[in-house]
Amino acid sequence: MYKINDNYLKLPGRYLFSFIEKKVAAFREKHPDKKVIPLGIGDVTQPLAPTIINTLHYVVDEMKNADTFKGYAPSSGYEFLRNAIVKGDYRSRDVDISIDEIFVSDGAKCDAGNIQEIFSIDNKIAVCDPIYPVYLDTNVMAGRTGTYDETTQRWSDVIYMPCTPDNNFAPELPKETPDIIYLCFPNNPTGTTITKDQLQVWVDYANRVGAVIIYDAAYEAYISEDNVPHTIYECEGAKTCAIELKSFSKNAGFTGVRLGYTVVPKDLKRSNVSLNALWARRQATKYNGAPYIVQRAGEAVYSKSGREQIKKQIDYYMNNAKVICEGLRSAGYHVFGGVNAPYIWLKTPNDMTSWEFFDYLLENANVVGTPGVGFGPQGEGYFRLTAFGTYENTVEAVERIKKL
Repeated sequence: MYKINDNYLKLPGRYLFSFIEKKVAAFREKHPDKKVIPLGIGDVTQPLAPTIINTLHYVVDEMKNADTFKGYAPSSGYEFLRNAIVKGDYRSRDVDISIDEIFVSDGAKCDAGNIQEIFSIDNKIAVCDPIYPVYLDTNVMAGRTGTYDETTQRWSDVIYMPCTPDNNFAPELPKETPDIIYLCFPNNPTGTTITKDQLQVWVDYANRVGAVIIYDAAYEAYISEDNVPHTIYECEGAKTCAIELKSFSKNAGFTGVRLGYTVVPKDLKRSNVSLNALWARRQATKYNGAPYIVQRAGEAVYSKSGREQIKKQIDYYMNNAKVICEGLRSAGYHVFGGVNAPYIWLKTPNDMTSWEFFDYLLENANVVGTPGVGFGPQGEGYFRLTAFGTYENTVEAVERIKKL
């Protein structure tokens, strides 16, 4: 008789964003005449940049000829894209990352969930609270988190690092020593970030205690302030303690195309075992590579025209963030984020719970956001809005909220 992985049964409730989709679908079915404005799930709305579209058309035509047809992609990615990544994202910032430290994938979410496979089940993880659910849930599935306490909404074998207004939503070094530390900056969901000096403290700490940092930099393209690092490898010593996750979804609008990459430095070793080699083996065994067509589109992101066109899209979304922040502040809301990230984190009014405010906005303003408690216990009493809507819908949503 077969047995299931009963760690899946330990997962509390439903996956946050799937549950929101079902609630919104039920509301739309009940109120077909209402225009619902989604500012909850962080999906982009602007079409792919012209340079990327032109590249896609060209490489699709390549696939009709035997001489230019491509089948399975290399599990680590084609050299043309990995070289473009090295030059465009690292050497341009005077950071020394080599092509064989880049592993192309179909998105940062998959890598964020899969990276834990190369670590022992005995490792203790440390996560920010609130946190992007994938980091924690995939460790639950692996059996690394212990037992769940319904009252505290916490796992017994997880180190939680509270992110609150008192610490500007930046985690403090934990009192208990972790083995794996998950950090995301600019942060999802709070939209806040830390300086290079603050990140250096984490790198020094990880090297001192022998921990590995899983650093999610999916939103680095939205950074506008000079003292905020675009990659953890700007910090001295990061190559001996950090793995970095990057995505094309939000910087280039690839949410429906799917492309990302992970950096695992060759200097990152434990007990003389190379994590770079382990991840390469994992990918070669379990992954057939991102499609050639998509990787060529990714290469176009780094072209002169691609960069210019994508910068306009990022500016478009960040203008939406400004509209949301200024509009909500004028209505008396306490608002965070929206400066270096496309997320706005706001305090719910009148002591409403996160889900109460979700229902209130949906029913009375027909606007969808994300309840903060869905990201962890410290998210209770907070709410996330995204700047990825259209400008027109963003303005309308803010006006609706202001009238409540």
